[in-house]
Amino acid sequence: MLKLKPLLQGAGVLLLSITAVIGVGAQEGETPQPAVRELSLKEFIGLATQQDTEFSEILVSELSLRYQEDLKLPARDLVLSVTEQMEFFFEQDREDPQTLVGLSKHFPLLGTELDAEYEVSPRSTSTDSSSSMSFTLAQDIAQNAFGHNTRLYKKIIGLETAVARYQIYEAYEDYLGTLMLAYLDWYEAYESLEIAKSSFLENQKLLNNMRDREKSNIALPIDVNKTTLQVLAKKEALVQQEQEYKNRLITISTAIRYTGEKALVPMAPELLEESLPEFDTLFGAFKQNSRTYAILNLLEEKSGIEVSREADELLPSIQLLVGYERIGVDYGIEAGEGMFFLGISGEWPLFDHVERAEHKIAQIEDTKTKLNVKNTHYRLYTLLHNLYQEIQRERRLAAIAKEKIDLSQAVLKDESQNYTYGKVTLNDYIQAVNGVDNNRFNMISHEVQLHKLLVDWQRLTDELVSEQAIREKSQRTQLFEN
Repeated sequence: MLKLKPLLQGAGVLLLSITAVIGVGAQEGETPQPAVRELSLKEFIGLATQQDTEFSEILVSELSLRYQEDLKLPARDLVLSVTEQMEFFFEQDREDPQTLVGLSKHFPLLGTELDAEYEVSPRSTSTDSSSSMSFTLAQDIAQNAFGHNTRLYKKIIGLETAVARYQIYEAYEDYLGTLMLAYLDWYEAYESLEIAKSSFLENQKLLNNMRDREKSNIALPIDVNKTTLQVLAKKEALVQQEQEYKNRLITISTAIRYTGEKALVPMAPELLEESLPEFDTLFGAFKQNSRTYAILNLLEEKSGIEVSREADELLPSIQLLVGYERIGVDYGIEAGEGMFFLGISGEWPLFDHVERAEHKIAQIEDTKTKLNVKNTHYRLYTLLHNLYQEIQRERRLAAIAKEKIDLSQAVLKDESQNYTYGKVTLNDYIQAVNGVDNNRFNMISHEVQLHKLLVDWQRLTDELVSEQAIREKSQRTQLFEN
């Protein structure tokens, strides 16, 4: 649906090398210009995602998500317990060992627990020992009936993990958007510096011409002074633009960890096609496909499950017990007696104020979540609609700025001839010169602002980076390997 086109360069903008000497009278061949390395926005993003450790720090947060289920669900390990102790019978002047070996396994998703136990204990009434072996199955049949509550909790954990993963992707996308905006600031500083350079050099030529005219008694000293002030103003602007560019360059170099000797220069970024689909069409696609709405749906689903889980906690804790036990003498139980047993075990809190309060709070939180989702929908609609209007406005302003450059250059050409023939004053000519410069600065400002708005649009609608791209990045950096 979206097509790319080159960013408008601006009519008549004189581009000079960014590494040109800043100063008066730099002559051709005086100082060889150092080699430059052009850096496109696409290449910058690729290098930054590979070199900037901020991305790795964001992605490494996902490593802990794979352990959330094991961390929060009841343990399902196979547990072996061994007890060995010596018992002393002082009145009988003897000592005998007691041995207890147990093996248990919990199945939390079924609400089932299996226990096996073997015990040998000395008797106080005789010199032999008693032994027993038992197998017990305990099954939840009320609260957490057949693992229902645990499965609800597992689903909640899964939803929390999914939301956390989406939030990591959002952080990745937000940081990528920040870097893209930094590149656009760098590009704007570069273009503004180029305009300031060309303006300074052109005004320097005017001053030299004015001095020659003064020597020929064609121009007055006041004209030379006015032109000198104009040159100083351009030089002042040039110094400020140079410092602004250096500051932006440091940010870019740090992001890609650049250590090369060539001077980095930006390339014109690309813009989306001039005509966008209707807003309602774009917003409908955003609701269907975005991570933002996926998060909202997950949060709403999670709050509903929380209510069901807290309602389950209000039930009494009841377990059905089934087992077998065999009792023997000493360490052998072959000749002993065995029995099966069936029973029930339960706990009934008579005044369970805590669980009832938690259930009520869960219901309140569920209502709040539903209201928050609805309010977030309207906030997003308003935010994106306003942003859509700003994009359309900047497109029109950039087009107007281009027309103004063309017209101001035509005016400057005419005013130059008029001043030569004495038809206009020097002030009129200087005003025409400044008008061209101002329109050139204005145009690059609107172009960059337009691209920034488009970056914000893609970031807010989760189109700036795909989940697949993030996963490929994590695989390349081997963040998810054990």
